[in-house]
Amino acid sequence: MATRILALLLISLAASAQFRAAAVKIDITPTTPQWLLGYGARQSTGVHDPLFHRIVALDDGTTQFYLISTDIALFSPAFYEEFCKELKQQTGIDRLNVWWTVTHTHSAPELGPAGLARAFLAGRYDHEPDWEYARLVKQKLIFGIQDARTKLEPARLSVGATTSNANINRRARDDKGRIALGLNPDGPVDHQVGLLRLDRADGSPIALLANYAMHGTVLSGKNQLISGDAPGIVANYVEQKFGAPMLFLNSSAGDIAPLYSVYDDFKKVRISEFNVLLGDRILQASRDLPAASTPVRLKAGELVLETPLRPGLQWPEELAAYLTPQSQVRLPVRFLRINADTALWSAPLELFCEIAMEVRAKSPMKNTFYVGYANGWLGYLPTAKAFPEGGYETTVTPFTPPAGAALAEVALQGLRK
Repeated sequence: MATRILALLLISLAASAQFRAAAVKIDITPTTPQWLLGYGARQSTGVHDPLFHRIVALDDGTTQFYLISTDIALFSPAFYEEFCKELKQQTGIDRLNVWWTVTHTHSAPELGPAGLARAFLAGRYDHEPDWEYARLVKQKLIFGIQDARTKLEPARLSVGATTSNANINRRARDDKGRIALGLNPDGPVDHQVGLLRLDRADGSPIALLANYAMHGTVLSGKNQLISGDAPGIVANYVEQKFGAPMLFLNSSAGDIAPLYSVYDDFKKVRISEFNVLLGDRILQASRDLPAASTPVRLKAGELVLETPLRPGLQWPEELAAYLTPQSQVRLPVRFLRINADTALWSAPLELFCEIAMEVRAKSPMKNTFYVGYANGWLGYLPTAKAFPEGGYETTVTPFTPPAGAALAEVALQGLRK
């Protein structure tokens, strides 16, 4: 009888657990010149706008989950695993409950070892990484997560979506059918902006999460000033008006560029126009979101897709855990379910937008958002159609043509669970 009463009490406590949330923003702008990532190797000469970790903590009373957006281009999955190991040792937080994503700005420093990027673009990595900066970024993130955990407070969550025309397909085609990086108004593009808004019980904002597909390439490789590029500029703009941190969660941007791309410097670039094209759309939609969900329930999980490695590719030793003895790439796909109607899924990829859009169209969830560049980088994943067409993205992938369809199948399997 006593055991039954205790069980009923535990069930009652779980059912009445109050959803809590917190947000933290931490400056990670370097104070010394850095090798910038995203184009050819070049060192920074100054700072145009600061870089940040933006951290959101969620707690439904049973599951505690952390989502990070950092103003960095990318990092190796090995660096993510190293971070998770240290985080676990210091906080007890499990890796499945931590997604570390990046905005993919091409005007930010390298972070840690080159990883898979060296296999495709070896000439860009003849220099030694700045290990001191990498350690600093990692330490600040662990501190930020600990800080966010202490600041958890009762919260409400609203979910919705809007659209923005701030992006464009970047696989330009000439009259001979050749594909090159450029702007392609006729190509596929995902204009959706997924939104999650966190508020306190009194209605004041805690954080805003905006999920949008767009390369951080408004600035070209000639720029040597550190910057968050359009994702960081828009996040700062929204925060000033919203009154709380905004996490830019880059989506399936593998074949998507900003509408204005690869300008040489900030004197020529029309970067503030993104505040109108994207920032104002986010702000307006955040005000129009449907009523908050009460209560909120979270469930995190992972599936691993094993798919053939592209023949002839030299796999880095540091990523041995991501390759089977049979030369199958082990591609981790993460899921975060929020109640019965919303799910985020993620992968360490520059995914072509058509694949994420197909998953969204077939998803059983009312709201399905793909988060790219999550927990490391394992290259581009183009559609099967794109492989024979060629172009830059097909040369910077460890995958074979069937991988896109296989990923979509695994994503839908996870979403249906």
